[in-house]
Amino acid sequence: MSAPADKTHNELDIRSRSGKVRGDVITLAHGSGGKAMRDLIDDVFLSSFGNDYLLPLEDQARLIMHGFDHKNNRLAFTTDSYVVDPLFFPGGNIGTLAVNGTINDLAVCGAKPLYLSCAYIIEEGFSVELLRTIADAMQAAAEKAGVVIVTGDTKVVQRGAADKLFINTAGIGIIPAKINISAHRAQAGDVIISNGYIGDHGAAIVDARGEFALENSIESDCQPLNDLIERMIEVCPDIHCLRDATRGGIATVLNEFAQASSLCMVIDESSVPIQEEVRGMCEILGLDPLYLANEGKLIAIVPGKYAESLLAAMRQHPAGQDTAIIGEVKSSPKGVVVLSTLFGGERIVDMLVGEQLPRIC
Repeated sequence: MSAPADKTHNELDIRSRSGKVRGDVITLAHGSGGKAMRDLIDDVFLSSFGNDYLLPLEDQARLIMHGFDHKNNRLAFTTDSYVVDPLFFPGGNIGTLAVNGTINDLAVCGAKPLYLSCAYIIEEGFSVELLRTIADAMQAAAEKAGVVIVTGDTKVVQRGAADKLFINTAGIGIIPAKINISAHRAQAGDVIISNGYIGDHGAAIVDARGEFALENSIESDCQPLNDLIERMIEVCPDIHCLRDATRGGIATVLNEFAQASSLCMVIDESSVPIQEEVRGMCEILGLDPLYLANEGKLIAIVPGKYAESLLAAMRQHPAGQDTAIIGEVKSSPKGVVVLSTLFGGERIVDMLVGEQLPRIC
C-alpha cells in the first residue's frame, strides 16, 4: 500500500535515508548490500525517484491499482532490458530509453501504464555522476509519461563483467474492458498507419558510435507513446493491431502482423516517411531503413472507415505530427509483406534474419 494519505514523501522519515556516496566511481562495495549500497540508493536513486511507494524500501512495492476494480479490466505486465551502446546518444540516453521503451510496450496493447520497476547492473568503476544523470533522466521521462518508478534493484559487477551499465525495467498497467488489440485481428481492407519518420533511432546510434566518418544531425525518436495511443483509441475504438517498431523496424512488425493474421501487408514505398539524412546513411552503409530500430514509432492497423479521422487526430499530437498512411491489408498472398517500390515494381520484405545493428536498445 502507499504511504499514509496525510503524508507526502518529503514528510516521511526521509532523514534516516540521507546517505551520501563516497568517491566518484562505483565500487563492488556499492553492490554488497551494506552501508555503501544504502548510501548509493539514498544519494542517487531516492533523490531521483523518491515517492510514497518507493521510500519504504521494502522488497516489493504495494500498489493501489486505480481502474482495476471493474471485473472486465485486465492487468498488463511487461519487462525489458537495455544494453544500448553508447549510453548517451543524440535525443536520449539509456535511462530515457528504458522508461519509454517499457511504457510503449504497455501502451500498444491499449493499456494505461501506471508503474515501473528499475534494476541497474553497474560495472565497477562507473562514474557516480553519470549514474545520477541517467537516474534523473529516467525520472523526467517517467513524469512526462505520467508513470511512477516504484521499486528497483542494484547490482555491481567486477570490471570487465559488464559494459558500463545495463538497465532492466518492468511495467504494469490497466487495459480497459472494451479494448481488444492483437496481431491476429488484421482484416483485408484495413489501412496501415505509421506515426512518423522511421529509422531515426537506429541511425542516431550508428552516428553516436563514431565508427564512420559521417556528419549529420539525426536524433533518436525516443519518446513515450501512451498519450498518443489514448488519443487514437478515442477516435478509433476498434484498432485491430498496434505495435511499437523497435528492433527489426517496421518490416519485422508488419511480418508479425501478416503471419499472425494470415494476410498480406502491402507497403507503398513512396508513402513511408524517411528523413533524407537517414536515407542517405542507409545508402552509404548498405542498410535498409525498413529494418532500422525506432523508439518512438508505432505501426497501427485500423479499419479503413477510421483512416482519415485517425490521421487527422494523430497529426495534431506532438508524437504524431508526421503520421502517414503507408499501406493496406490484402487477402493474399497470405503471411507476407509486399513493398510497392518507387520504380513501379514489387518485392517481398522478409523477416529480419540476424541483426543489422547490435545493442541499439
